[in-house]
Amino acid sequence: MYPLSTQLLKSGTSIGANIEEGLAGYSDRDLMSKFGIALKEAREAKYWLRLFRETLTLNEQEVNELIYLVTEIIKIVTAILKTMKQRAK
Repeated sequence: MYPLSTQLLKSGTSIGANIEEGLAGYSDRDLMSKFGIALKEAREAKYWLRLFRETLTLNEQEVNELIYLVTEIIKIVTAILKTMKQRAK
């Protein structure tokens, strides 16, 4: 379980770090790149959470709540990226 939790920690903390870095970007392209990475990291975190749920190593209800929250983050970041891409056209 330790290797899984390490991967979840890395991907989960990378979401916020990339968003923060993107907000300090020098251009819209830089911002979109960092938000794109944040989206990938959020999807990876969701993957690790699903593995935790399937292996029953954590409380299923708590994992489902975390999966719900990361899904909401994915939706938000996706919407931001979509808006930025439309503006860039």
